Amino acid sequence: MRCISKMKKCIILALVCVLLTGCGNVSYTFAYDPDCSVSSFRIVNSQSHDTSEPFASDLCVIQSDILNDEIDMTDISSAALFDVNNSKVLYAKNVYEKLYPASLTKVMTALVALKNGKMEDTLTASQNVVINEPGATLCGVKPGDTMTLSQALHALLIYSGNDVAVMIAEHIGGSVEGFTDMMNKEAKALGATNSNFVNPHGLSDDNHYVTAYDMYLIFNEAIKYDMFTEIIHMASYDTTYYDSSGNPKELSIGTSNRYLNGNCPMPENVTVIGGKTGTTNAARSCLILLAKDTFGNSYISIIMRAETRDILYEGMSDLLGLIY
Repeated sequence: MRCISKMKKCIILALVCVLLTGCGNVSYTFAYDPDCSVSSFRIVNSQSHDTSEPFASDLCVIQSDILNDEIDMTDISSAALFDVNNSKVLYAKNVYEKLYPASLTKVMTALVALKNGKMEDTLTASQNVVINEPGATLCGVKPGDTMTLSQALHALLIYSGNDVAVMIAEHIGGSVEGFTDMMNKEAKALGATNSNFVNPHGLSDDNHYVTAYDMYLIFNEAIKYDMFTEIIHMASYDTTYYDSSGNPKELSIGTSNRYLNGNCPMPENVTVIGGKTGTTNAARSCLILLAKDTFGNSYISIIMRAETRDILYEGMSDLLGLIY
């Protein structure tokens, strides 16, 4: 009875909002709007004080830029720092700008795979793992090769193998197209309504884009999986998979994340757990990270379209420096 009563209140409240015309003709939008900067909503009835909780009540919400004069983001298109534990935004620049994500795409690929696959699943490479785009990162998988989903996810997130991304997509979704449909459905379910995926790896396509805020939503969901967090924390990985004849093939890979491979010092009082890098000519240099402060509180930081990799890490260290 309590649930039915509450539902009636919500319906009546919605009808009142639609029918009332004496409050300055204010209009209210409740459904997802792909061009809306805030995906969640909150309605308060001034008389009864009934509240409809937003679907993202435990998430950070941004209405405008939150900048800091001490940080120079001139050559960076979009950046943000989120305090996960307290649902606070510590920095935000152009977080709703639609940009090419490059291999940040693989965070969504991993999330969909983790939600719909089993780590012991065996993946078989099709002819589609042959990718000839210049500069594409490849693990060297050949048609007929097999590996487990666990191995594929390690290769996807640590080394950013585009060929392995195709293996995962075809195994989970039946085809690349079927998998990208799953990616887009997952994005909308998370409130990431300003994004669109057309492939599982992030090689550039005019119709393949995300926003920094949407990447935060996707990454925040992915880190709920222990396997994801464990993998992004690894600096290297060695494994054995098999060719079409059952012969073993060795794979030894390392991360391009400079904080994990020792090529960039972590800011004071901050521990970088891991994340995902992304680089293409169209996307420039991108990075999303999970970090913790000395008290164990979690933070998500993201930079998209930094003009160079050096600028990317300088900017990221400045962002992380805002953590006290």
